[in-house]
Amino acid sequence: MKLIANQCFTRQFQNFTVYVLANDEVELSVVPDLGAKIISLKNRRTRREWLWHPKDGLRLFKNQPRDDFASSPLVGTDECLPTILPCAWRGRDLPDHGEVWNRPWQVDAAAWQNGRLVTTIQLGISPLVFQRTIELHENEVRSRYRLVNLSPTEERFVWALHPLLRLAAGDELELPSSTRSLFGGENWIDAPALAAPPKNCAKVFACPVQEGWAAIKNEIQGDRLEFAWDPVVNNALGLWLTCGGWHGHHHFAIEPTNANDDSLVVAASRNRSGTVPGNGSVAWQLGLRVGMQMRTAPNTEPARSERFDGKC
Repeated sequence: MKLIANQCFTRQFQNFTVYVLANDEVELSVVPDLGAKIISLKNRRTRREWLWHPKDGLRLFKNQPRDDFASSPLVGTDECLPTILPCAWRGRDLPDHGEVWNRPWQVDAAAWQNGRLVTTIQLGISPLVFQRTIELHENEVRSRYRLVNLSPTEERFVWALHPLLRLAAGDELELPSSTRSLFGGENWIDAPALAAPPKNCAKVFACPVQEGWAAIKNEIQGDRLEFAWDPVVNNALGLWLTCGGWHGHHHFAIEPTNANDDSLVVAASRNRSGTVPGNGSVAWQLGLRVGMQMRTAPNTEPARSERFDGKC
């Protein structure tokens, strides 16, 4: 079957504008006003919705910058930056899950007309500007990131993708053997849809990873979701599973990240956080591949640091 051209359109849902990118393979929905949150990721061939929503359904609402993440809509995928755990860093009181998940991002209207969803936010506490560009390439959602430092001094940061995934019977976690060995034999990792961690919730890290990919595969449904990234840039992988142990919720997360701790303070003390040069920027990429197509090498570019040119 010939692949249809990518489609991009907006729709209204619960008084929010939703930006949708779609083709024959995949459909992605983003709400820029809610931290550029990805609220839906669907395989259009199998009709599987990969992202988790609470039992009472998809309910969207705004949060305040200092809100606890547990009081958020708890749907889909968020970006966590420059920390995940709240902490005090260089005199800054950094909030839970960072500064960007609960504030509106700006949309580049010209890019949208050309089929690219470019969203940007200037952080309210840290001297940083964060930009994400999303494009569809057949069955792959490609995200390109750029983090700009507005300060003349070097800045540290923790970045993590925070996707809440909906598990189904038959889901299995695929990992490179080199990555699996770093998790220390946690018995819930192989089949997160069936097993439960101690206390019914757990967060574990693998670091440093040598291969930048992880996937959920379901042979029963004939479906697969793969995360692909450059392990030189983001050399850690977090896994989160709650089976009712966190606020009664049941979901799973595969979290590519640049640190093996959720706190910027701890990660920086271990020299595991990312760095942005003064008045400079760094860039990285992430791919989400939907469907059973064979895995190939991540479509990533090398990380680069550069002087900030005043444009983002």
